[in-house]
Amino acid sequence: MQTLGRRIIVAAFDGWNDAGEAATGAVRQLREEADLRPAFSVDPELYFDYQYTRPQIESDGEGGRSLRWPEATLHRPEQGTGDVWFWTITGSEPARAWRSFASEFVDRALTEGITGLVTLGSMMSDVPHTRPISVFASSENAEVRAQLGLERSTYEGPVGILTVLGDAAERAGIPTLSLWASVPHYVAGATPSPKATLALLTRLEELTGAIVPKGTLATDAAAWEATIDAAAADDEEMSEYIRQLEQTRDTVDSPDASGDAIAKAFERYLHRDDPRDGRDGRR
Repeated sequence: MQTLGRRIIVAAFDGWNDAGEAATGAVRQLREEADLRPAFSVDPELYFDYQYTRPQIESDGEGGRSLRWPEATLHRPEQGTGDVWFWTITGSEPARAWRSFASEFVDRALTEGITGLVTLGSMMSDVPHTRPISVFASSENAEVRAQLGLERSTYEGPVGILTVLGDAAERAGIPTLSLWASVPHYVAGATPSPKATLALLTRLEELTGAIVPKGTLATDAAAWEATIDAAAADDEEMSEYIRQLEQTRDTVDSPDASGDAIAKAFERYLHRDDPRDGRDGRR
C-alpha cells in the first residue's frame, strides 16, 4: 500500500492558489462524480472577511431569495469505490486565524481516519496553451518522496493556505503531497482552464493509483485550446508571443534539459509573481 494510504483528502481553495480555477475545478469534478456529501464546515464568522469575500444573494426556482455565505467544507464519500477513497476540502481561502482554520480540518481528518492529504494549486506561468500542462509534484514527507520519486520544494517566500494546511497535517502524522499546475498567464485570468484541471486529475491518478473520473474534461480542454487558437490567429502579436513560449517550452522538454533546469524554471515561476497582483504562484 502506498504511503498516502486509502483514505485521502484532496484540497483546493479559491483565489490566490487557483489560477484559471484549475485546482477548484479538479476538486469539484471529484466531488460531483463521486457524489460526496458535506461532513464538516468551519464557522465563516471566525475566518472570513466579508468585505473581501462577500456573501452572495441568490434566487431559487420558486422565486425565493437567500444569502450564501463564504465557506470551507469537507466532503466525504457515502461509500468507497475501488482501493482509494477520496474526501475533498474546498472553499474560500480564509482571511484570518489560519492556524486555527487548519487545525479544525486536521482534527476532523483524524476523526475520519484520513491517511493522506493532497493539496492542489495552480499558478499563472509563462507557458504556452498549445503544450501539455506541467504539473509540479512535491512533498515534505520523506517516505512519500522516496516511494513516488518526488522532490522536496526549495521555495522560500510567502505562502497560501495550502501550505499551512499541509504543514498542520504533517505535524499530526498525515502524509502530504502537493500538486501545482502551470496555467498560461495570458488566459488564466479570463476563463477557467479545463486543460489544467485535467492535468491535475491525471497526475493525481498516477500518484495515488486511484481511478479518477474526468467527465467531459478532455473535450472541454480541446475546445478551450481551439478557442485560444482562434483568438491568437487574429492577433499577430499574441501569435508571435505564443511561438516564443513554445520554443522555450520545447527547449526545456528536450532530452538535453536536466532535472535541475526544470526545477529552477519552476522556482522562477514562484518567485516571479508579485503578491499584490493576486497571482497564484506562491505556496
